[in-house]
Amino acid sequence: MFPKISKITENRQNISTATLIESSDQIIDNRLTQDEKRYFSLQLEKNEDCSLLKVPILLFYKKVGTSKEHYLALEAARTAGSKLYSKLKSAKIESVQLQNFCAGDYLSAFLEGLLLSVYTFDKYLKEKESFVLNEIFLIGEISPSEIDELLTLTKAVFAARDLVNEPLSYLTAQQFSKEIEKLGEIAGFSVEVFNKQKIEALKMGGLLAVNRGSIDPPTFNILEWKPNNAKNSKPIVLVGKGIVFDTGGLSLKPTPNSMDFMKTDMAGGAVVVTTLFALAQNKIPVHVVALVPATDNRPDGNAYVPGDIITMFDGTTVEIRNTDAEGRLILADALSYAKKYGPLLVVDYATLTGAADIVAGQYAAVAMGNTPANLEKLKSTGLDTFERLIEVPLWEEYAKPLKSKIADLNNLGVREAQSTIAGKFLEHFTDYEWIHIDSAGTPYLNEADSYRPAGGTGYGTRLLYHFIKRSFAM
Repeated sequence: MFPKISKITENRQNISTATLIESSDQIIDNRLTQDEKRYFSLQLEKNEDCSLLKVPILLFYKKVGTSKEHYLALEAARTAGSKLYSKLKSAKIESVQLQNFCAGDYLSAFLEGLLLSVYTFDKYLKEKESFVLNEIFLIGEISPSEIDELLTLTKAVFAARDLVNEPLSYLTAQQFSKEIEKLGEIAGFSVEVFNKQKIEALKMGGLLAVNRGSIDPPTFNILEWKPNNAKNSKPIVLVGKGIVFDTGGLSLKPTPNSMDFMKTDMAGGAVVVTTLFALAQNKIPVHVVALVPATDNRPDGNAYVPGDIITMFDGTTVEIRNTDAEGRLILADALSYAKKYGPLLVVDYATLTGAADIVAGQYAAVAMGNTPANLEKLKSTGLDTFERLIEVPLWEEYAKPLKSKIADLNNLGVREAQSTIAGKFLEHFTDYEWIHIDSAGTPYLNEADSYRPAGGTGYGTRLLYHFIKRSFAM
C-alpha cells in the first residue's frame, strides 16, 4: 500500500516533480520553456497551485504563503500533497519527486499530505483500486528517521480508518479486541482483554447495562506500552469509547443521518488504540496505558430502559433517563478503573454528543478538562496537526441538571450545553488531571476533504501521538 521513499541529492529530469515555492521566480525547472514558465507564473497569481502534464512527466507547483501563521502554511503544504496525489492518480504516474524552495521545513508536511491521501478501503468491493503510487523521492532537509516515523504514524491513521469503516457484521466487540491484539503483536505493546465474566466480577455496571440488549458479549481492553527508558514514572492513560454500533437502545435513534452512521461510534477507541500503536512502533520513551470498553448498544427484551438505576464500577448509582446517552456510562467505568494506575494524566476520546458536532462540525473536536497547562499544549498540537480543538468550560452550573432524586446522578441532564453536561458527568469519576475530547463530527465524512477520505478519517491519532511525544517524551 505504501510507496518506497528515498532521499536524493539532485533533481532527476526523468521523474515527475512537485515543488513548494514562495514566489514565481523560484520556477527554475529547465524542462520548462519560457512560455510554460510564464503560464505557471500567471496561474500562480490566480491560484495557489498549478500543474502541467508533459507526458509522461507531471510538473506541479504549490505557492505556500509562509507569511501566514505557521500552522496554516503547514496545512497548505499537506493539502498540496493531497492535490498532487489526485493529479498523479488521474495521469497514472507512479513515481514523483518532492522538493521545497520555501524558507522553512514544509517538506515533511508535503509528504504527509501525499501519504495520507493514498488510503483506500476496498475490502468489500468486487473491483479493487488499481492505481498504486510506487516511489517517492525527496530532495531537502528530512532525515531517514523522520521518514520512518511519518510512515508509521500514517499506518496508524490508516488502521484507525479501517476500524471505523468496518461494519458491525464484522467488527463486534470481540472482533475489535482481536484487531487490537493484532496491532499489539505488530507494534510490541501488551494487550489484556477482560471477558464478560471478568467484567461482571469487577461490577462495571455502566458497560454491563449498555450491553444488556446485545446478543454479543462486551469486552474491556487494556493496552500498555512501557519501555525501559520511559521518561514518565506515572503513566499517561488514554480512554476510548468502543461502542461498535449504537442504535440508541430503547431510546431509538432515527435512521437517516443518524443511526446509519453509528458503526463509527467506536472511533474514540480506534484513535487511542492506534495512538498507542504509533508510540510503540516508533519506540517513543513514554509509559502509556489505553483502556477501551467495547460493546454495541441495541434494543432487546432484556435491554436497559429509562428509569433503571445502575451501579457503576466505583459504586456511584445512576438513574437512566435516556439509553442513547450510553457512551458516558462505559467511559465512566473506564475512568474509574484508570485510578488504579495513579496516572500522570488521563485523556478520554469519544464520539459522545451530537452537541459537539453542532458546535464544531467536521472541522474540530470539543475539549474540556481540569488541567489548563495540558489543555493549552493539546490545543497547540491541534493547530500544528490541523486536528483542531475548541475548548469549553466545565463550570459547576453544568452539573446541576445531572442531579437525581432517586440516585447519585442521572445520565442525561438537559438538552442545552449537552456536550459540557456529558463532560461534567465524566468528571464525577475522575480524581486526577484529566482531559475529555468529544469528537462527534470528525471521525467520518460523506465526501472526501483533501487528505481526509470519505468514510473513516482517523482524525485524532496524529493529535494524540504528537501531544504525548512533545509533552512527555522530550
